[in-house]
Amino acid sequence: MSSGRGVLVALALAVPGAAAPAREAEPLNLLVLYADDWRHDTLGCAGNPVVKTPHLDRLAAEGVRFTRNCVTTSICGVSRATLLTGQWMSRHGCRAFTAFDTPWEETYPGILRARGFHVGHVGKWHNGKFPAEKFDFGRSYHGVHWMKRPDGSRVHVTRKNEEDALEFLKSRPADRPFALTVAFFATHAEDRSPDQFLPQPESMKLYEDVEIPVPPNATLESWKRLPPFFTDQNEGRRRWGWRFDAPEKYQRMMKNYYRLATEVDAVCGRLVEELKKQGLLDRTLVLFTTDNGYYHGEHGLADKWYPHEESIRVPLVVRDPRMPAARRGTTDDALTLSADLAPTLLAAAGAPAPPRIQGRDLSPLWLAPARPAWRTEFFYEHGPIGKAIPPSEALVREDWKYMFWPEAAAEQLFHLEADPREENDLARDPAHAARLAEMRARFAELKAAAK
Repeated sequence: MSSGRGVLVALALAVPGAAAPAREAEPLNLLVLYADDWRHDTLGCAGNPVVKTPHLDRLAAEGVRFTRNCVTTSICGVSRATLLTGQWMSRHGCRAFTAFDTPWEETYPGILRARGFHVGHVGKWHNGKFPAEKFDFGRSYHGVHWMKRPDGSRVHVTRKNEEDALEFLKSRPADRPFALTVAFFATHAEDRSPDQFLPQPESMKLYEDVEIPVPPNATLESWKRLPPFFTDQNEGRRRWGWRFDAPEKYQRMMKNYYRLATEVDAVCGRLVEELKKQGLLDRTLVLFTTDNGYYHGEHGLADKWYPHEESIRVPLVVRDPRMPAARRGTTDDALTLSADLAPTLLAAAGAPAPPRIQGRDLSPLWLAPARPAWRTEFFYEHGPIGKAIPPSEALVREDWKYMFWPEAAAEQLFHLEADPREENDLARDPAHAARLAEMRARFAELKAAAK
């Protein structure tokens, strides 16, 4: 089992084949569209019956959408550090919203700028102080939906994302390849506001006459099935009270959440149109993903953090101009990860990945003539944040999931194929004792390999 990069043997995570060799080709430009708090099924093309995302749906129709894409840690700052480094939290060292330990010259923006790329970052950072000097074009802001301009007028954060991204694309030097990350704040809640989700006025007509379906496991019974240390002081439960504890509130919050998503979708469409206008679309890899998933009331929770499917599964859409016609408009159920994005971007840019990177270049999944061997499991981790967000870990497979709650030394076991909503904990069922023991041992192996 090898990824072709030494220390990756264990954490390319149960991948029994070597990574594809680097290809000698003209480097592609890179556009990373990186939304916030947006789980895998918040896309029209993913079957969501309510949300309108026509531009991202079109991107998926021209590329490939990965249906089993997951984050290795479901929280803003850590996941962003994983995006930049291609490493698990255990290696890059960011535990919440702080700077990471990985040297800048080993991040994908650092590597690409050293190779002559014009490198930009627009929007949310959340990894300590924003290193503006490390970018050719760097503008960082987040936390509120409505911002003040220098002249005192207000601008929505998603509109500001659009303006800055377009300025980058229009002002970039024409003789250099570019890499731009557009880190949207939406659909993240404005936590200090009682309204939480604050879309632009022109979006308010969207979803007016729609009844948002409530998930079947957004119930008190589901909440009570969580381990006993999930009390009313748990941050996920507190935020459920902010957003979802009454039917009318649920409808209002979810409609505004979906309005924010549609606004991000529109900006993504305008940026792709700008690439087309400049004749760059077929020389640019465009990637859409998000930093973590999001509970819509499932398990009686809001936000993210924990290893349930709603929290760890996120969208991934890739439009690669090298992609064969037969692969365009398809879906892929390979178990892909947030740690895979940095090596994928570097490979598209013709840059070698640093030795300590832990993810794997995804492009053989759409470029290789024969499907490569791929991982079937991975290690998930999340550290504690105060007393209200307990740490959690997991071994995630396509059909089974082992959860471990370190502070309580508690285990859970779920058969995802039969129980996709993770309601029936089998950890104390004697019939599954052998599987529990096997997954517990494998979990320990992958946890040790993540460092």
